[in-house]
Amino acid sequence: MSECTHDCSTCSSKCEKADFQQPLNVNSSVANVIAVASGKGGVGKSLVTSLLACESAARGNKVAVMDADITGPSIPKAFGLHEQAVGTELGIEPAVSENGVKVMSINLILDDEEKPVVWRGPVISGVINQFWTDVNWGDVDYMFVDMPPGTGDVPLTVYQSLPVKGIVVVTTPQDLVTLIVKKAYNMAQMMDVPILGVIENMSYVECPDCGKKLEIFGKGKAEAIAKELGVPVLATLPINPATAELVDAGKVFEADRTGFETALDIIEQQLIKE
Repeated sequence: MSECTHDCSTCSSKCEKADFQQPLNVNSSVANVIAVASGKGGVGKSLVTSLLACESAARGNKVAVMDADITGPSIPKAFGLHEQAVGTELGIEPAVSENGVKVMSINLILDDEEKPVVWRGPVISGVINQFWTDVNWGDVDYMFVDMPPGTGDVPLTVYQSLPVKGIVVVTTPQDLVTLIVKKAYNMAQMMDVPILGVIENMSYVECPDCGKKLEIFGKGKAEAIAKELGVPVLATLPINPATAELVDAGKVFEADRTGFETALDIIEQQLIKE
């Protein structure tokens, strides 16, 4: 018997579709889980996740971010969170940023946030499950999951274990990234998770002297990708040195969110349709 690919649409077997979804922490309620993904690292998933969360929180929603990038966590630093998470009788308490976003990341559990996580896939997948089952999230309107690159154990665990309502795919203008983004899209299709839209990061940089938009990575391909995949373009984002400085300073909530207002509007409309 060949190994299961989890793509039931191509399977000739008559087995029942397995339900791997994990129970949420009993003291918590999460209305919407949105994964932010790409098939490649370095495209800005963590930045997009953080700014979507900040925009949602600014609208008065109760927002959380699960940092599922166990071997390369960056969400706590972006929000200026460095303390260790503590456990209570209700579960592990997430850290809370200045703007009220709840965060859980492996960096909030390690005794040294610079210590590398050298774990095999099953252990990492177990941590993701524990973030869902053991963390006292409380009442959450929107949980954004910052995914690691690739289409391996962690994305599979997130899509199977959490009630993900949709995925935001992050890309950049390079052809190589475009190719790999399609892998992330196809994985989501295999897992029956809706694609909410595409965000193209690093689309251009604006000249500080003349205001001209310079496409230093080539002409943007967001429209072409979105059309091919049959999903909307949520935003095309510039390279913004001011945003990078704020992230490094742990103040992503002060960054310019131009473009994220429309992106979140489209996401919310997509979720209503679902």
